[in-house]
Amino acid sequence: MNMKAPISRKERLEHVLNAITSPRFLDMQGYNEVPFFICDYPASDGLAINEDREDIIKRAGHAGVRVLDLNLYDLCVEILDERDVLDQVLEAEAELGKSELLELLQNVLDPSEHLIPKIAEKIKEADHDVIFLSGVGEIYPYIRSHNVLNNLQSTAKHVPTVMFFPGTYTHALATGASLDLFGLLHDDKYYRAFNLMTYEV
Repeated sequence: MNMKAPISRKERLEHVLNAITSPRFLDMQGYNEVPFFICDYPASDGLAINEDREDIIKRAGHAGVRVLDLNLYDLCVEILDERDVLDQVLEAEAELGKSELLELLQNVLDPSEHLIPKIAEKIKEADHDVIFLSGVGEIYPYIRSHNVLNNLQSTAKHVPTVMFFPGTYTHALATGASLDLFGLLHDDKYYRAFNLMTYEV
């Protein structure tokens, strides 16, 4: 796929669907690293991508491909609720400054201690061929996407995992990898994922 020109919403939807239902993708052929992919999209397409993701999941299901759809924000709320701290966090939000609230959320939602085990729990509960991760923008800045991916390597390595990323992901041998959330916030600490939009079907 030629990525020099911006692709349309429909082109992105069809490319993702064709990629995740291809035997080569599902058999994890053609790459030696962990089976992680980034599907980047303009942050302005946030609402549209949710609709498209649901469409992809439904159409993939018709093709016999089961998708485990995990929203990171929903998982974080679930964790806070299960730990009986959701109400406390909501009350503290009005009283704490931004930095104190950030520290509080980072502690109670630590990826390695809480979020990844929750994802592992969801993985065990449902049969699936592909994992979708969304909600990246909603959990920023208390959880960073590269922290999720780094910690997830030991848990989600048996099937391909696609993270829907509101921003841009570039990966080149000369310049390395760059995750730019919302197209504005530069975060280049993750190097092992593949760009799904340049994946050849």
